[in-house]
Amino acid sequence: MTHQDAQQEIQRLTTLIQKHNVLYYQQGQPEISDYAFDQLLEKLAKLENQFPTLRLPDSPTQKVGEATTKNFVSVNHRYPMLSLSNTYSEAEISSFAQRLQKSLPGAVMEFFCELKFDGIAISLLYQDGALVRVATRGDGEKGDDITQNAQTITTLPRRIKAKGIPKEFEVRGEVLMTRPHFEELNATRLMRGETVLANPRNTTAGTLKMIDPSLVAQRLLDFYPYALSTEDKILTTHEEGIHLLEQWGFHTSPTYKKCHNIEEVMAYISYWEQNKHTLPIDIDGIVIKVNNLQQQDQLGHTAKSPRWAIAYKYQPEHVATTLESVGYQVGRTGAVTPVAYLKPVLLAGTTVKRASLYNAQEIARLDLHLADTVFIEKGGDIIPKVTAVEVQKRKPGSKPIIFPSQCPDCNTTLVQEEAIHYCPNAKACPPQLTGRIKHFVHRKAMHIDSIGSRTIDLLFEEGLIHTPADLYRLRYQDIYPLEGFKEVASKNLLRGIAASKQVPFTNVLFALGIRHVGKTVAEKLAHHFQHIDALRQATVEEIAEAPTVGEKIAHSIVTYFQDEENLKLIETLREAGLQLCITKAQEPTVSQRLTGKTLVVSGTFQRLTRAALQTQIRKNGGRLLTAISKNVDYFVVGKKAGATKLARAQELKIPVLSEEEIITMIGL
Repeated sequence: MTHQDAQQEIQRLTTLIQKHNVLYYQQGQPEISDYAFDQLLEKLAKLENQFPTLRLPDSPTQKVGEATTKNFVSVNHRYPMLSLSNTYSEAEISSFAQRLQKSLPGAVMEFFCELKFDGIAISLLYQDGALVRVATRGDGEKGDDITQNAQTITTLPRRIKAKGIPKEFEVRGEVLMTRPHFEELNATRLMRGETVLANPRNTTAGTLKMIDPSLVAQRLLDFYPYALSTEDKILTTHEEGIHLLEQWGFHTSPTYKKCHNIEEVMAYISYWEQNKHTLPIDIDGIVIKVNNLQQQDQLGHTAKSPRWAIAYKYQPEHVATTLESVGYQVGRTGAVTPVAYLKPVLLAGTTVKRASLYNAQEIARLDLHLADTVFIEKGGDIIPKVTAVEVQKRKPGSKPIIFPSQCPDCNTTLVQEEAIHYCPNAKACPPQLTGRIKHFVHRKAMHIDSIGSRTIDLLFEEGLIHTPADLYRLRYQDIYPLEGFKEVASKNLLRGIAASKQVPFTNVLFALGIRHVGKTVAEKLAHHFQHIDALRQATVEEIAEAPTVGEKIAHSIVTYFQDEENLKLIETLREAGLQLCITKAQEPTVSQRLTGKTLVVSGTFQRLTRAALQTQIRKNGGRLLTAISKNVDYFVVGKKAGATKLARAQELKIPVLSEEEIITMIGL
């Protein structure tokens, strides 16, 4: 693979993984299995190891995947909440043990094995025996303060009454919903005529983020701790911590086991693979930890994962059923996605009626025919995928599935880019038009929560809106006569639209729906260029200098601003009063020490994460680039900084700063 090919693939994988992180952690609506996600992450990690200078600053291989939300206060963790390295291979478990022995030659090791619950990780902080704060994992460094909601969980002690407890300690564990409670909840919703919930894990995630704690209490969530941390030297092993939590009244799972060697670990894994369906809760694997805490400290951790623990994940379950038909959905970008409609079948505790087919290449790979017997699988109770066809059962004369050559909604001839087919009729294809408006009003974009998907479809059908700008032209007399709208609903809709005019530029830029510009990229671009006009006038090369932005994204942005209709849209939004530049309130500064200075940051750092260091540079007036050029004033290097960048900086005689030097410069 060439350097350029690797750069494009790393950008693609990074963007794709970030998308799936948002779907999984923030929206509770994952589209791929845990196994498929892990394979993407592993592929990205291998490429980054092969081309270390191409690793992006916000690479998901270096971070835990969840961002905080604005409905809750963000709090810093006392100790980072790292994620676990995953494996699906027994051989990798043996390799894990060998790496441990290599790091600690001659050491006698015990392993502590626990079920990997399919729930939501949280951190509990206790002071003087009282629960003072509960936080979600978040990005590993900080999470959402959900104390009020968590206090409604009856198995979560609010006060510890025991002798000799530390003055301060932290308990980490998993919040989850048992299958019986989940099934009872769905039965109640059916009786009320409400839609059923997808699965326990997603339901738990959504419940913890509810605004009203009384609604959280009704969901009957459970909590299982898996770690105790304290500065007091009262523990020598992880096992002792679990036993203390039991004594203090925590609801621990009796399924854990201390193992003296890898053979015992593998026997534990095998036992629960056969017996996991006897549990009232969902698990997706086993966690193996070094039991001795001193050995854990010696082994340490990477930026993302502890070296003393690993998660063995069970392969996704699969079943056979009949393919009844294939449908095609057109997204806001024009991407046409095939969906398999199946004879309903029970899989991993839920009834499955449809599965993803991803693209035309996947249909061709499967050699899919109508009425085929297909195998479907899923991990973590999410939308499954078709993995194989039992060709021996294919009926004579069955028709092969042919990916359409025309858009299923507007009949425009499709175009293909890589593996994806697109409808190029962006200006007239109905699902693309409504899709862009739905994206525009989304809470991550303009956050117009008074307008839902059905309302957008209705307004579009009535000819009242065609582009997002048309929302700001709506009048009371336009809305009031519509079905389902009277005085209150009409005023609420208009009030929500008016309020969106105060949404910051970062959101507006994301809301425009520029191809390949996700939430993170939009934020980087907004802070880099400060104003929509500066971005509009920038060249491909100038845009590519922005953090996390590659040439593919830069070309897409330039192409967007070359379209006259897009320029008209922006002008209409400007006239409507939307925020099209970064204001001082949106870009707080703590000093002007780096004003007028341009910096590039590379490598890993001790006192701050790279992202935190970059934030501090911006707060002190500095401008960040990703590539070394004559326009750079300082090159900030940490461990494993890019060798090519360093050589280029030395060639251009650009001052090279260490972590301590930049921290001193900005006065931290």
